[in-house]
Amino acid sequence: MAFARQDNGDDLDFYAPPRLVTHIDARAVAALTRYYAQLIPPDAVVLDLMSSWVSHLPADLSIREVIGHGMNSTELQANPRLDRWFIQDLNRDSVLPLTDACVDTVLCCVGVQYLTRPLEVFAEVRRVLRPGGRVIISYSNRCFPMKAVRIWSALDEGGRASLVATYLERTGFALVVAYSLADGAGDPLVAVTGVAPG
Repeated sequence: MAFARQDNGDDLDFYAPPRLVTHIDARAVAALTRYYAQLIPPDAVVLDLMSSWVSHLPADLSIREVIGHGMNSTELQANPRLDRWFIQDLNRDSVLPLTDACVDTVLCCVGVQYLTRPLEVFAEVRRVLRPGGRVIISYSNRCFPMKAVRIWSALDEGGRASLVATYLERTGFALVVAYSLADGAGDPLVAVTGVAPG
């Protein structure tokens, strides 16, 4: 029951109307962009998991390729940072259409709370990451409550960080750490990172 949701209807139907908005405020976006600048290596191949019309990547960061995943084609087409993208409901099919060890960094911004099969998804994330590659999962206190899993809704910010860390640890990631990126003046923002073992 921990991964039950208020709305168990078809997710592709729910996300069919495009939402060209940001789901965190401007200060949180700026903090996340700065954090990405510190952690994403130059010339990286990046998978932006559960993406939308914006990826919050630093404008001056040289990236070899950004692969987008999401649930709405209008949003993904509007994202200027994506070199290619695909639509997939990870709650129905967690297998990513990517080869083993083909990306350097995986991002998941304000989407982890909707995963009903997180261990399967993050096992796939580990599979597609190169050894030493990093996953960066960020979240705030905003969500679509009817689509968030029950355990997420029951936890506070610290509990959510522990939950995401558990996802990564159980799927074999190393050096799992949670950071608060908020400055106290805007939306809370937490990033949990893990490294694919070599």
